[in-house]
Formats: sequence, C-alpha cells, structure tokens
Amino acid sequence: MALKTYKPTSPGRRGKVSVISEELTKTAPTKSLLLPLKKHAGRNNRGVITVRHRGGGSRRKLRLIDFKRNKMDVPGRVASIEYDPNRSPRIALVNYVDGDKRYILAPLGIEVGDTVTAGRDAPIRPGNALPVDSIPVATQVHNVELVPGKGGQIVHSAGGSAQVMSKEGKYVVLRLPSQELRRIHCECWATVGQLGNTEHKNVKLGKAGAKRWLGIRPTVRGSAMTPRDHPHGGGEGRAPRGMPPKTPWGKPALGKKTRGRRKVSDRFIVRRRK
Repeated sequence: MALKTYKPTSPGRRGKVSVISEELTKTAPTKSLLLPLKKHAGRNNRGVITVRHRGGGSRRKLRLIDFKRNKMDVPGRVASIEYDPNRSPRIALVNYVDGDKRYILAPLGIEVGDTVTAGRDAPIRPGNALPVDSIPVATQVHNVELVPGKGGQIVHSAGGSAQVMSKEGKYVVLRLPSQELRRIHCECWATVGQLGNTEHKNVKLGKAGAKRWLGIRPTVRGSAMTPRDHPHGGGEGRAPRGMPPKTPWGKPALGKKTRGRRKVSDRFIVRRRK
C-alpha cells in the first residue's frame, strides 16, 4: 500500500493525495450481501435536522458485515478483498466450507486464499476470532465486543487495533487506540490483527467537490453571520467573539464536556484517554 500524489494540473489536484489500493482483488460486490441504503441528510425520524452540513453525495449500497463472527469452528477461505464506501478499512469476502458467504473487516496482511475461522481453539492469526480470554497478552486485536454475544462494537476504523494488556479474573484489560485502558469481560470476542488500509489517515481530498461526494455540505463560520443568525455574528470588521464559544443556539461549544452523568460503564475504565 502506497500513497499517490498528483501533478498540479489544476488547483484541485495540487494538494490531492490518494491511496494506491493494490490489495483490492474485486470491483463488484456480492449481490446477496447488499442492502439498499437510504440517505437521511442528517434528519431524525421527525424530519428535524440533528446533524448539520449533511446531504447529497454519491449513491451507496450497504454491505452486510459479520461483526458477530458466530460461525463457530467452520473454516472459511478468503475469496476477495473489496472496497466498502461505508467504512475506512477494506472488507474481505469469506467463503465457508458449508457454502455460506460473509463479509468481514480485512486485517492487515490477509490475502486471497488464506483461511480464517472463529472458535475458542482457533490459531492466533490475523482474521481469526476468539474470546479475549483465549488471546495471549500483547496481541493486537480489532472488532472487540463490549457485551458478550452482541458483536464487535469498537476498533472498526482503518489501521486501528487494541492491545491485550493483562488478565484479571473474569476481565481482560485492553489498551484501545485512544490509549484508554478498559476492562472487557473475558467472554467477549475479538478478532486477531490490526485493520488494514493503514494509509487512510494520510489521504487529502484536494478539492471541495470531493467532500461533496462524501455527502458533506459546506460550513459557514458563525463570525461571518449576522447577530440574528449566530451569537458570534455582527460587529464592524473582524470582531472577536466577545464571549465563550457558542453554537448557533447559544449552547457552549469547543471544549464543553458533553459526557454528563456517570455512565454504568465508567467502572470498566482503568485509565482515561485524557
């Protein structure tokens, strides 16, 4: 995997940096694992915009990813490594010996023809899923469950991995990508290895249009608005905020802690990320 830069034949190309996806082996997805994906443009079930600056973008279809890895002790062969427009890592199509086909998140180093499996006695190899209690200390993992049997909920992004730090009774301590130390129940499952597409963080879109393709619309600074549109607006020339940063609706922003009451899961955090 390498980065590709472009000659400045246009202003949009001058700063563009993309990833050369040499590992991709198939362009068309498997139809039986696709679902239609409707866009909501940042609106909730009442039609109210709850996330601003969303809308448009290229049409996508949802790939059904096997986050639970509940195909116990059935070996599967990696048939292809594919692109998924809905997430940053690549996905791998696995053909199991019983005829079932499933998509999984593709870890770093997995190739077409490799065998993956899920089970308590599975070998410690990238792509194999095991309970965290069966994974040796210092092993890198991804797609980690927080509730046994619910399926992987954390460590899903490109290049991401958690590390098994220690085992304490019925809990296993993981170091997450944010450097937070967190206890996970020993019956929770995780997949061995670091996720692929590690150069994703170095991608530069190069032009505003590329952002629109992703379904992200333009943002206007509050200081460029009028006082009736934003608390930061108004004033002659470039005016300071004159107040702590606020949202358009007058709520505190930029640094205000949004984690309010104590969560039940706080007791599982050994060391916070901050």
